[in-house]
Amino acid sequence: MEVSSEQLGVKEGKLAPCPDKPNCVSSQSTDEKHGMKPIPYNGTAEEALTKIKTILTNRKRTEIVEADTHYIRAEEKSKLFKFVDDIEFYIDTASENIHFRSASRTGYSDMGVNKKRMNEIREAFQNA
Repeated sequence: MEVSSEQLGVKEGKLAPCPDKPNCVSSQSTDEKHGMKPIPYNGTAEEALTKIKTILTNRKRTEIVEADTHYIRAEEKSKLFKFVDDIEFYIDTASENIHFRSASRTGYSDMGVNKKRMNEIREAFQNA
């Protein structure tokens, strides 16, 4: 299942599911291939969003393309071929977790790039 940028976003508290390809990770995915734990946060949703925005702004080749009070979508381009990956964050105030999805728009395998990116963002968030 391919997901276009028009299909991204939060629908009934859920981000789009990952496709069958191994080039996507999501904190809302239940399978081992795609699943990662959400990022817990303390404080307000606004503070969590501000931290995520700052982290994304400091990443090279990353641009925030959509943001509201509980959601951020960014695009990050690969260094060499300029492939675009979609990165989404959803602030779940009920569980005090930041759910995310990071997926390559093209290709099959991402060689672990999306998982590595989300681990870097998680670490930066925890250290901010």
